[in-house]
Amino acid sequence: MKKIYLVFALLLSSAIGFSQGTITGSVLDGDLGGPLPGANVMVQGTTTGVAADFDGKFSIEVPQNTGTLVISYIGFVSKKINFTKTGNIGSITLMPDAEELEGVVIIGSGIIDLAKDRQTPIAVSTIKAADIALKGGNLEFPELLKSTPSVYTSRSGGGFGDSRIQVRGFDQSNTAFLLNGQPINGMEDGKMYWSNWQGVTDVANAVQVQRGLGSSKLAISSVGGTINIVTKTVDSKEGGFVQTMVGNDNYLKTSAYYSTGLSKKGWAFSTLLGHWQGDGYNDYMSGNGQTYFFSVGYVPNENHTFNFLVTGAPQIHDQRNRYTIATLLEKGKRYNDQWGYLNGEFMNTSGNYYHKPIANLSWDWKMSDRSELSTVLYASYGRGGSIGLRSYGSQGEDNFDLTGQYRYNRSRPLNTNGLIVGERRADNRQADILRSSVNEHRWFGIVTNFNHQINDVLSFNVGFDGRSYHGEHFRRVVDFLGLDGWDDDTNNEQLGSDYVITQSYSANPWKATFHNTPRDQRLGYDNPEDIRYLGGFTQLEYAGEKLSAFIQGAVSTQSNQRFDYFNYAKGNEASEKVTNTGFNVKTGANYNFNAQHNLFVNAGHYSRQPYQDNMFLNFRNDVNPLLTNEKITGFEAGYGFRSSVFAANVNAYHTTWDDRVVSGSLSSGEGFYQFEGVKQVHSGVEVDFTLRPTDNLQFRGYTSIGNWEYDGDASQTVYDDNQNVVAAGDPLYLNGVKVGDAAQFTYGFGGKYEFVKGISIDADFNQYDNLYAGFLPTDNEFKTPDNRGSVKLPSYGLLDAGLTFDWKVNQTYDLVFRVNMNNVLDEEYISESLNNKHAEAGDVTYKGVNVANQAYFGFGRTWNASIRLKF
Repeated sequence: MKKIYLVFALLLSSAIGFSQGTITGSVLDGDLGGPLPGANVMVQGTTTGVAADFDGKFSIEVPQNTGTLVISYIGFVSKKINFTKTGNIGSITLMPDAEELEGVVIIGSGIIDLAKDRQTPIAVSTIKAADIALKGGNLEFPELLKSTPSVYTSRSGGGFGDSRIQVRGFDQSNTAFLLNGQPINGMEDGKMYWSNWQGVTDVANAVQVQRGLGSSKLAISSVGGTINIVTKTVDSKEGGFVQTMVGNDNYLKTSAYYSTGLSKKGWAFSTLLGHWQGDGYNDYMSGNGQTYFFSVGYVPNENHTFNFLVTGAPQIHDQRNRYTIATLLEKGKRYNDQWGYLNGEFMNTSGNYYHKPIANLSWDWKMSDRSELSTVLYASYGRGGSIGLRSYGSQGEDNFDLTGQYRYNRSRPLNTNGLIVGERRADNRQADILRSSVNEHRWFGIVTNFNHQINDVLSFNVGFDGRSYHGEHFRRVVDFLGLDGWDDDTNNEQLGSDYVITQSYSANPWKATFHNTPRDQRLGYDNPEDIRYLGGFTQLEYAGEKLSAFIQGAVSTQSNQRFDYFNYAKGNEASEKVTNTGFNVKTGANYNFNAQHNLFVNAGHYSRQPYQDNMFLNFRNDVNPLLTNEKITGFEAGYGFRSSVFAANVNAYHTTWDDRVVSGSLSSGEGFYQFEGVKQVHSGVEVDFTLRPTDNLQFRGYTSIGNWEYDGDASQTVYDDNQNVVAAGDPLYLNGVKVGDAAQFTYGFGGKYEFVKGISIDADFNQYDNLYAGFLPTDNEFKTPDNRGSVKLPSYGLLDAGLTFDWKVNQTYDLVFRVNMNNVLDEEYISESLNNKHAEAGDVTYKGVNVANQAYFGFGRTWNASIRLKF
């Protein structure tokens, strides 16, 4: 009997041994396409498991020829793969949790330069389509990034589209923003006006924040970082969604999206239409707008992909004045006096309207197994401006009633009988009009990049970026308020001082798209500009099994020319053409010790041309004799850890920014300033982590510790609203002063828990400290060597939360209910201060801050709820 048992055992063990085998494959990120190093691969029902290597590859021993593999990775939806034989099962794609991407980027692969985890040696954070769709709500685009290390966002004046973002303490003009690889910062000043991009959250597939020098394949100089916005193009399969959203203060948003998917003949079409409107969080600051998006793609064969895309977001929104803390404490944090009633109809004296359609044509050409060429042609046509009162008469308290509203009905009778400015009433009060400060442009460009894989580990890139820009800046009448015409009473060298303007122009953004304003209907100023830019880029990259490294360089030339039809006689309108050359060089390396640990370093230097707004003096054609390129030098190092349940990054950076020129509006809104010779030094440490102990529970967190200071002193020039010099060459003693407008110490943590399949709750808390005030020439704090530095604003913390119900109705339809609540605890806080007035003995203060400072309070508790039907 023992022999029988022995024979049976031998047969069983040999059978088991015979059925064992090896399965190999790779795990990929379904969002960005890169590998998922450290992904966990388990045999279901056993304790057998392995982790994918830094290329996402794995090899696992299985006890039999049939079974199921369970593949998981932190932040992604787990997937089960059945197998019936051993060997290579190919690539396994995991999608971000919450929901799959709603579009697949199939164009611009060589232009849209997204950094790859554990390969590109930079500090990077990515916000994916799932989070954008769920958490976007009625937030402005910059606020989607507020839980990112070293990122600070503020709603500034509080109107729709008035948000701003700073990265590592650098403002928006010094962070490069790219839309599908196309640069979208203003050509004149580098600024971003988010009111022009209200539709971005509707069409974005992913947003990647590359902090620091970045890895963009363009001849751009990103001081704070590079923010890549990747939009929908065409989907690989048919589908779409319809959505309705409501929110606080009568916010309403509806949108619909549909894609045909890629047909057998290689064609695909997609379109999105949306409308939004709301009263605004602050008093009498309503807004409305539309979003449109259309894309057509064509894939004739595996070597060529074409896509044409056009998108725009026309909008109009009311704005308000700048107020002291004392005024807001007395009259309410939402106070706004820039409004009134004219014959029973509501009107606002301050606002913004704009329409900026963008079109681009992309071509990806796979020239061979080793060579690819990507090209994007783009065009932008911007029309719009800011609305305000125009008067040389009193703008004092007599213009406002006891409730603070503007006395249109008082102004209107004074504007009867064809009265034109210059004719005064007995009360010595002049008439008013509504005017708009217009900014129009035509912008054409091309971005192209050629990539060649020299061998298995070495690749070479070369490309160029060309742009042609024409801008028009002037003022025109929006509403005569009863006048037959307007004599601006300012001297126009070509039209004289007594020419009368008789045409008014609607502030409707759709109508403004087709306006053409003759020069004799322009008031205040009239100065177009031409900017031409050409940059070349090259990069050599090594990507070995453990070590990856790159070196890249770029050179660019830019010409600027200003035209002035107001201050110069006919034939003398053009300034000299100013041409400047810039360059940048960057290098970096990443080393993967194993599947879990990596270390990177990078360094770079930029020589960046000054912006048009800083190039000419006194709002005339005089070239600034102190004109010089800005110089930026950066160093960075970082460490990363990855496992199936935990991931973390630690980054340290040091950036020096020299020969900087700063310009902006005075606190009164009636004048401008320019600082020269400014030097800043920004250094800091960033940490972020993600933890997923179970499939239905995850945590995330970050902290940023920065030290951002001015180094050395500077000088300033101040202009009034008519662009006349008020003060020139006054010293600014800035050495050691903290850089304002962004919190230098932040931390945050959050999490998500899925109770049952499809029902989840999430929350994020963000704390802001070491936030300092900005400063203006009207402040006297920095005009003597014994200044006391920047005013430190009170720290604050914000809690946001959301609830999701994702109901899979059937294989075709998916119904998603979402509720967001921001600032759940209704925290009262100052998000930024425009002034830097220290509190003296006896001064009234708010949380230690002098109430004479002009400041913006952040929003209190807000909410939105949406329902989306996907098909």
